[in-house]
Amino acid sequence: MAAVTPALKDLPKVSDDLKTQLEAFSQDKMKHASTQEKIVLPSAEDVKQEKQHNALIQDVENFSAHSLHRTDTQEKVILPNAEDVAAEKTQKALLEGVEAFDQGKLKHTTTQEKNPLPDKSAIDAEKGQQKFIAGIENFDTSKLNHIVTEEKNPLPTKEAIAQEKTA
Repeated sequence: MAAVTPALKDLPKVSDDLKTQLEAFSQDKMKHASTQEKIVLPSAEDVKQEKQHNALIQDVENFSAHSLHRTDTQEKVILPNAEDVAAEKTQKALLEGVEAFDQGKLKHTTTQEKNPLPDKSAIDAEKGQQKFIAGIENFDTSKLNHIVTEEKNPLPTKEAIAQEKTA
């Protein structure tokens, strides 16, 4: 069926002042608004995980207990041997001995703190060594004189070679 256009007399009436406001409207007066999409579609990874989860749940719901085999459970109780019991008893005895220790039986002692400082000769030797190291580290190479090195490697003459061969 073709769409029927309503007749002019069937259209709603608009007041004149509203009509002039609509005609005088300018889009420049509007404020810019950013749109935010509220509906976020799941990613392919999310869909894959959901399918796996649903398949797992379906497998659990449709699981048949009749396909299981009967098994007997063997419970093993491991008790401590005699050595472990003896070791624990000695450890308890030591702890009880420490806890029940009477501090009144201790003798009073005075502590002498000794702080052996190095003697003057050791200090002077260390200062000398530090000065020596500082002298090496702070050595000024600009104070050195430039010297050209001549390499002398005298080769033997023909007569000397001949003498050595005959000797």
